[in-house]
Amino acid sequence: MNEINAPLQNDPAVRHDWTAEEALSLFALPFADLIHRAQTLHRQYFDPNRVQMASLLSVKTGGCPEDCAYCPQSSEHDTGVEATKLMDVDTVLAEARLARDAGATRYCMGAAWRSPKDKDLDAVCRMIEGVREMGMEACVTLGMVTPEQAERLANAGLDFYNHNLDTSESFYPEIISTRTYADRLDTLQAVRDAGIKMCCGGILGMGEGLRDRAEMLTTLATLRPHPESVPINMLVQVEGTPLEGRDALDPLDFVRTIAVAKIMMPASTVRLSAGREDMSDELQALCFLAGAGSIFVGPKLLTTANPGQDRDVALFRRLGIQGEDIGPVSTDTL
Repeated sequence: MNEINAPLQNDPAVRHDWTAEEALSLFALPFADLIHRAQTLHRQYFDPNRVQMASLLSVKTGGCPEDCAYCPQSSEHDTGVEATKLMDVDTVLAEARLARDAGATRYCMGAAWRSPKDKDLDAVCRMIEGVREMGMEACVTLGMVTPEQAERLANAGLDFYNHNLDTSESFYPEIISTRTYADRLDTLQAVRDAGIKMCCGGILGMGEGLRDRAEMLTTLATLRPHPESVPINMLVQVEGTPLEGRDALDPLDFVRTIAVAKIMMPASTVRLSAGREDMSDELQALCFLAGAGSIFVGPKLLTTANPGQDRDVALFRRLGIQGEDIGPVSTDTL
C-alpha cells in the first residue's frame, strides 16, 4: 500500500494550473468554508478516519555544510548537535524493526549531507532493501542527488524521496544561501525521472508572509504529477539557529495552510510533520479535519522532539481515528 486509499493522480479533477492568486483567494475564505471544502475533497480520495503513521530516523546526524537557518544540524550553527558518522546498517534495521512493531508502515531515514557520496549509497541502499523486506515503505532524505544516484536508489527499491522546498522561491534566500531553489527542483526532477515517489513540502513560521505560503503551494501544485506526499512542518525553534526567537505562527494560519494544500493537491497525502510536540490536541484535530492524513511517530524527528506514542494513541482514540496498526478504536474511551 503506497498511500492510504492512494488514488491515481491522472484524475481530471486534479489540477496542475494553479496560480498564486488563486491560492491567496483560498487562504482568504472564511475558516469554516475553507475547512468544509478541504474535508469534502479529502473524503473523495482518502478515508477521513484513518491516518498513516511513518517513523523517521537520523542515520547520519550533524556536520552538514549547508546554512539552512532553521536546522540544528548545520555546521554553521552552534546548537550542541554533535556530528556523527553514518550509522551501521544492522543498527538502522534494528530500529526499523522496532518502528514496524510499533505500527509504522513507512520508515524514513535522514542523513545530514549536502549530497551523498557514491560510496555512501552502498550502505543506504542496503538499508532501503532491509526496510522493504520488513514489509514497510522506505523513504530517505539525503540532500541533493544526481540522476545517476537517483537511479541507484530506485534500483534498491526506494519508495519515496524527501526533499522539501521549505518556502517560496522569493523568500528562500532569506533562509538558505548555500544552495539555490533551482538546485532543489533539479533534485526533485532527478527523483521523479527515476520513478521514485516524491515527498515534498515546506516549513511555516520562519518569518515568511502569506504570499510566500501561497507561492510555495503553487509551485508544488503545478508539478506534474503532484508530490504524492506533502509534509507541512511548523518551525521548531532551536537555540543557536538564526531563527531562534521568531514570532510564533498563528495556529489557525497553520491549519489554513494544511487545508489549502489539500484543496490544491487533493490526491496527495498531506502530512502533519514537525512541530507536533508543541501543538495542542485541539490544533492537531483541526489539522486532521483540514485534510492531514499522516503523521510521524517516534520520540524524535531527526534531532527535535516528537509526541510519545501514548499521546498519539490517546488522541486517535478520542477522535475515533484508526492509526494504521495502532489498534482498534474503542468508543468506550471517547
